[in-house]
Amino acid sequence: MAEKRSQRSENYWKKLNGEQLALFLETLRVEAGMEPDQLAFVCIGTDRSTGDSLGPLVGSKLAELGYRYVIGTLEAPCDASNIETRLLEVPEGCVVIAIDACLGLKLSVGMFQVSNHPLAPGKSVGKVLPQVGDYTIAAIVNTDGPRQYNILQTTSLYHVLRMADEVAQAIQYAFPIR
Repeated sequence: MAEKRSQRSENYWKKLNGEQLALFLETLRVEAGMEPDQLAFVCIGTDRSTGDSLGPLVGSKLAELGYRYVIGTLEAPCDASNIETRLLEVPEGCVVIAIDACLGLKLSVGMFQVSNHPLAPGKSVGKVLPQVGDYTIAAIVNTDGPRQYNILQTTSLYHVLRMADEVAQAIQYAFPIR
């Protein structure tokens, strides 16, 4: 799927706010003709680190809304310890949208990076894990710097919850369940 997609369109990385994220996803749905049942959301992270909890928070919200293929929730996270196994749960033929938290520049905190490249989970903390997704939504939850683990541990829960809500609302707007 990723090879076919990249042959059709140019590769991109875009930085968006929450409102722009919803419009971007809507455009993606219309142009690619995607329906919610054709999507798998792989929500990466852990509930044991405030900054890294964005993925499971989004996954839990999507599961509560009734999305069919959600991998990574607060109850059953998709994190560094189990990502390879959890990726086997992605149904064949689904378009995968990978969702994770990341660190970035101070001016970018609160923004979302979207791409038609796979997500490289754990990259900001020096981990080498399998790349995930046909599309990426990376929420910039805090400023990058030395001691990334410490930065993620001390990231504002309020800020992460707000961003998780923005992602879930953008997905619900762009891919409504009928």
